[in-house]
Amino acid sequence: MKEFWSGRIQNITPYTPGEQPRERKFIKLNTNENPYPPSPKALEAIRQGAGESLRLYPDPAGTELVQALAEVYGLEEAQIFVGNGSDEVLSFAFQAFFDQGSEIVFPDITYSFYPVYANLFGIRCRTVPLGEDFTLPVEPFLGNNDGVVIANPNAPTGMALETESIRRILEGNPERVVIVDEAYVDFGGESVTPLIREYPNLLVVQTASKSRSLAGLRVGFAFGNPNLIAGLNCVKNSVNSYTLDRLAIAGAAAAVRDVDYFDAQRRRVMATRERTVGQLKELGFTVLPSRANFIFVSHPAVSGQELFSGLRRDGILVRWFDQPRISDFLRITIGTDEDMDALAAALARLTGGRGPSA
Repeated sequence: MKEFWSGRIQNITPYTPGEQPRERKFIKLNTNENPYPPSPKALEAIRQGAGESLRLYPDPAGTELVQALAEVYGLEEAQIFVGNGSDEVLSFAFQAFFDQGSEIVFPDITYSFYPVYANLFGIRCRTVPLGEDFTLPVEPFLGNNDGVVIANPNAPTGMALETESIRRILEGNPERVVIVDEAYVDFGGESVTPLIREYPNLLVVQTASKSRSLAGLRVGFAFGNPNLIAGLNCVKNSVNSYTLDRLAIAGAAAAVRDVDYFDAQRRRVMATRERTVGQLKELGFTVLPSRANFIFVSHPAVSGQELFSGLRRDGILVRWFDQPRISDFLRITIGTDEDMDALAAALARLTGGRGPSA
């Protein structure tokens, strides 16, 4: 029943987030959260901020966080936008740079919030099929569109484009905004943030949720030409000037500045990822080359749905997408070494040694 709903949302299918269980305790490998805690310096900054100042509104510009990002990434403050998670930053970008009725392009297999935003804001979308090996073809993104959105590394595949491919896409769309969503770039991808100095049409979106273990704080940011940042601020200040609270600003700024902790934890996740890839390949799984904090895997003898259900019965949550081309794949977040050993043992039981030669 949709009585009183606006016509704009009558036929919207919202984004479906990963399960957040409340009753049973699971090994949770379904929402790409970091298995390790945030920087101790971030936690201390949040504790210090939880005082009488909470009676006051936060800085609407998030200046402390913007300054930290500028210092660490070598950017000007005018090139940085901060918001309530990268999803909000992306939603502002869709509104700021794509007109109603315009047509944007993104891959057919990618982050499922992109078509949701397009439908919500009256933007037409054209999807470009990934290759049979799930690589992204560059040519279909060169012109003949009103904007481009690319997750790099891609989700849910974890595969990444090299910088030169992004450069080609930017040069093929000089009059259109190209959004590169780098939510997972810190786990082995190559950020194209340095290209914002060369290409005024490039917007890079990142998050503190993954590599900085702050998913619960909700902090995202974007890097781009000051003109693009001004456009994002125009949308933000037309919706909600105070998108980040005091604790989020303080905690995220401290996390960004704690470069040593950030680097150690992301490398820890990457090492576990490569170890897990080896374990699953020994069990006969196909594992796509990942530059993210998750892997995308399938088995030649057992369906994705069967594996998903079996793992859940064993107390392990992963993500399964009932979609064409990928319904036999699982997206598995990288947890601790102990988590991933439990996963490998469970998958060995579920596949029963039914590898390619079985």
